[in-house]
Amino acid sequence: LLAQKAVARGLKVPPWVKTSLAPGSQVVTEYLRAAGVLPALEQLRFHLVGYGCTTCIGNSGPLPEEVSREINDRRLVVAAVLSGNRNFEGRVHPEVRANYLASPPLVVAYALAGRIDIDWEREPVGTDSQGQPVYLKDLWPSHEEIQAAIDRCVREESFRRIYASVYEGDEHWRSLQVSGGELYLWDASSTYIAKPPYFEGMQLTPPPLADIHGARVLALLGDSITTDHISPAGSIKKDSPAGQYLIRRGVEPKDFNSYGARRGHHEVMMRGTFANIRLKNLLVPGVEGGVTRHFPDGTVQSIYDAAMTYQKEGVPLIVIAGKEYGSGSSRDWAAKGTALLGVRAVIAESFERIHRSNLVGMGVVPLQFLPGQSAASLGITGEETFDIAGLVAGAEHNFSGEHRQLRVTARKPEGQQITFSVLCRIDTPQEVLYYRHGGILPYVLRQLLAGQ
Repeated sequence: LLAQKAVARGLKVPPWVKTSLAPGSQVVTEYLRAAGVLPALEQLRFHLVGYGCTTCIGNSGPLPEEVSREINDRRLVVAAVLSGNRNFEGRVHPEVRANYLASPPLVVAYALAGRIDIDWEREPVGTDSQGQPVYLKDLWPSHEEIQAAIDRCVREESFRRIYASVYEGDEHWRSLQVSGGELYLWDASSTYIAKPPYFEGMQLTPPPLADIHGARVLALLGDSITTDHISPAGSIKKDSPAGQYLIRRGVEPKDFNSYGARRGHHEVMMRGTFANIRLKNLLVPGVEGGVTRHFPDGTVQSIYDAAMTYQKEGVPLIVIAGKEYGSGSSRDWAAKGTALLGVRAVIAESFERIHRSNLVGMGVVPLQFLPGQSAASLGITGEETFDIAGLVAGAEHNFSGEHRQLRVTARKPEGQQITFSVLCRIDTPQEVLYYRHGGILPYVLRQLLAGQ
């Protein structure tokens, strides 16, 4: 409705604004069409690009090369406004750092203004065909207008009719070749679904627990590391480990799709773990992206390559972080990818509740610095080797009482030692069971087998 009023006043979206319309359902398109507002949206370049996870998960398409070059050469902070539910850096587009969540009419209004720093109460959205300033209040539909459009165009019958055939799919879906049987037949050639290694080498009884010795730091991170930093859901860059893997498998960059679309393939998702282009690993200061240093030689590598090197060397890994580690989406791959890279523990100043639980569910120990302590206050640089003692004894006592605190010893290359206590954040007896079994998946499978 706001778009309709804007078009009637002769307003246009400036050429430097990229626009898209991605409804969550075909019903939305139907009632927009019934309301007669689709032509106005299209006149403002809000054309239908698809349904569901499109622009807001990173499938927004490339920017013009000269625009992209200018953003990178001048290190510009450019902005997106979206009516989605995620405002992570680089999510809508890898080169867009500032992302603001807004209602759909405000998305249209910001597109018309062509800037993010507008004061809606004092500044006009634009100038109409008569040269008169047009303010947001002039375009905003009244409650009565909105309700009248809803009453006229949003019909129960539309939902029933469109969803009646939702399980039939279109001709592409119906033409897929499917094999029968109760078990899925893994296709080794697929780059979307692969048999994950969660149960490889699993025995009927869990192996004995062990403390952690000689661990290296895979990533030394700051505050507010989101699950999107840990496991991005957006577009896959051509020069990333995941992109290079897909190219080797014969996938062209135009067909990469997103990490979110390939979450059924662990080889892609492992390579995407800590691969967010805005990640700041303090082991490689001044550099953004999924890179780290391999120790003791100090060579700079992708986080995935370094993790694989450490695995070949038999070196366990830890991640060290600041406050609010794992905030944002409750993304299971942020824990799965961490575990598959060989990370045994994450030491942070604080954890987001769900991600902490997910780490335990994948057999990774969440450890919390004591109040007032941090990597910086303890003088930890990330070049040390780490021993974590008390895991075995702590598990025997459900990490309660005095067994809730574990001892960490960090040895610097020069030989000095830093010893400090951490709080084990395996918080419940059930989580202790998961940890004993190496994670929730082996635990559940062993329970099923025991029930037989």
